[in-house]
Amino acid sequence: MDFNAGEIVLLLVLAIVLFGPEKLPELARKAARLLHHFRRIANDAQGRLRQELGPEFADLELSDLNPRSFVAKHLGPDATAELDDIAKELKGARTSIDDALHADGGAADDDGSDAGGDQVAVPLAATVRVTPFDTEAT
Repeated sequence: MDFNAGEIVLLLVLAIVLFGPEKLPELARKAARLLHHFRRIANDAQGRLRQELGPEFADLELSDLNPRSFVAKHLGPDATAELDDIAKELKGARTSIDDALHADGGAADDDGSDAGGDQVAVPLAATVRVTPFDTEAT
């Protein structure tokens, strides 16, 4: 979240109008205490995570848990560019598949017969494979 100077001034003016100059210092102190409390909780959680993971993960940063930054750190920035290209290709393929599945096979007459001729609409359920799920295995 990035604030510029104009947004900060607007927030200050809005706070003065809403709360008044008498209550504003107390609210600022409460907000600072709350922010300090949240930072302490986050630092404690990060310290516990490092402690639980052990010395081999001493250099672990929370940003490393993001898959994109993990790939960039371990495989280099070229790998993320390649992954972006692959993602674009997959989105394009998915769009074309969706278009093909949802394409109108011809206008149906009132009696339900297909006016498109030889085109036969294949139900979506017939084209989707369902992976078996074993409840006992989990």
